[in-house]
This record gives sequence, structure tokens and C-alpha cells, in this order.
Amino acid sequence: MLITIPQLFSKDEVQAIRTSLDAADWQDGRLTAGVQSQQVKRNQQLGTATKLSEDLGQTILQRLQQTPLFLSAALPLRILPPMFNRYESGETFGVHVDNAIRINPRTGERLRTDLSMTVFFSEPDSYDGGVLMVEDHYGLQEVKLPAGDMVLYPSTSLHQVTPVTRGARVSSFFWLQSMVRSNQQRTMLFDLDQTIQSLAERFGTDDPEVLRLTGIYHNMIRQWTEV
Repeated sequence: MLITIPQLFSKDEVQAIRTSLDAADWQDGRLTAGVQSQQVKRNQQLGTATKLSEDLGQTILQRLQQTPLFLSAALPLRILPPMFNRYESGETFGVHVDNAIRINPRTGERLRTDLSMTVFFSEPDSYDGGVLMVEDHYGLQEVKLPAGDMVLYPSTSLHQVTPVTRGARVSSFFWLQSMVRSNQQRTMLFDLDQTIQSLAERFGTDDPEVLRLTGIYHNMIRQWTEV
């Protein structure tokens, strides 16, 4: 399941974030890559221990907790601190799969990567290339979203960022462990939750069928969650 979340940040918020990021010191992105990823990763990355990275990361996490579509799709249990990268001319990240287990650099806690996320901070017409290509059950998906938008997709997916040939692609990327390990189960829960919300708007939350479906949803959550 690949889900896009529009306007996680407004255009004014994006502009303020970009002003801070454009003035930052960037380092070689391979410093944080795994053995396999080091062979195909060519980009720049903001140091994870910097105050800017921590402050902006916290801003993203707080916004996600206020975003119902994200909570419905991800059912998050643990989220790694957001990181930030930059691709300029000739820079790319070849085909790879994300590490199954990552360590929170601030707590030392291990986390299973169920979902990968990217928040875009460059408008798509400000750079050429830099397309996020994700292979899923429906084939190869091309993702290049407006600044302020976010995409989340299963970390099991093969994916890449195509070479940037003009401008700069700036984004945040990070991972989470969901309360529901299975992508198929998360997809069913998401579809059911969205249906319940739609029916509740039409008939009210006290409608008998809405209540029945809500009960089914929560019983499925009880069956499938790991908390």
C-alpha cells in the first residue's frame, strides 16, 4: 500500500523549513548507509545530531500525530527521528531495499522498519529527475509530490531515487514500526477505517451499521496488533 498525504505542511511552512535547510551544512549521505546501500547512494545528508535536524524532526512528528490519514494508514507504534537529505546534479540513490532493523540514534532502541516515509520540501518543477520509484504489487510507482506533501510505502519495497539533472531535491525521510506487521492487514484496516469515516459523515456515528462496522474494525485491531 502506497499512500500520499497532501499538504502535511503549508507552502509558508515549507518556505521557512527550506530557508533553514538551505543554510545548513550537509555531509556525504553514505555515512549513514548500510553496506549494500553504500554502493548505490550518492546524495547529501544533514547530520542527525544537529539541533536543526532534531528541531525539524520533532516538528514533523508532532504534525503526524495531528494527521488522521497518517494514523489510519500507518497505525504507528514507534517512529525513528526524521532525517533530511539533498540531491543535486548527478546525485542519485540506486535500487535498494531498506534495512529491516534500524537503531534509534538517540535512545539505542531497535525498531523493525514496516513503513518508509518521505516528506518533500522542493516543488517538482524546481528540479529535474529525482523521482522516487517504488516497486509494489501494482507495478512500478513514480512519486514526485508537491512541496509539503508526504508519501509512505512498505519498507519491503525495492525503490530508488533517479538522478537529479537540474536544481535540488530536498526532503525528509524516516521509518516506523507499525502496530500491525502485515502490509496486507494494514491495507484492509485502512480501507475499512476510511469506509467507516465516509459512512459516519453520511449517516452519523450512531447509525447501527456504522457502529457494527466500527466494532468489527476494533476487533480486527485486537486480533492483529502487536503492542
